[in-house]
Amino acid sequence: MIAAINGPAVGVGITMTLPMDIRLVAEGAKIGFVFTRRGIVPEACSSWFLPRIVGISQAMEWAATGRVFSADEALAGGLVRSVHPGDELLGAARELAAEIADNTSPVSVAMTRRLMWTMLGAPHPMAAHRADSRGMFFRGQSADAREGVMSFLEKRPASFPDRVSEGLPDLFPGDEEPAFS
Repeated sequence: MIAAINGPAVGVGITMTLPMDIRLVAEGAKIGFVFTRRGIVPEACSSWFLPRIVGISQAMEWAATGRVFSADEALAGGLVRSVHPGDELLGAARELAAEIADNTSPVSVAMTRRLMWTMLGAPHPMAAHRADSRGMFFRGQSADAREGVMSFLEKRPASFPDRVSEGLPDLFPGDEEPAFS
């Protein structure tokens, strides 16, 4: 999921973008986790997402001060990947989306997303090793893997045949998936 933030993103305007995988922002956009200035606390799971995205120190500074900050500060703090002129923002977001859609296996992207988000709660790297290994085993036998290798060898764009709608393998059998409590 890609967020293109083209204007003020304050309160829920920014917290709703935190679960997205990549965020781009327009020059001049103002961003703020202003909850403490209103006598409330962050919402929309931002206390879980924000420290994982930018680190606890940056998350605490923005949340504790409640101040509104610039797109450049959001970039420097790791909240967004890039800053663009307003009239170029959607084009940049679409270009990034096209790079993903045109060059990668949708099934592999979906599985990678699940692995990365799930492993944020893993108690030990061994959980990631087991899940990654299962993913490599399943994907290594797939039509997408064969196509990926052949397209590389033949120096042509890949045309991945597998579809997410056909289902994904279980990378976390039994109770190995980290529990969130």
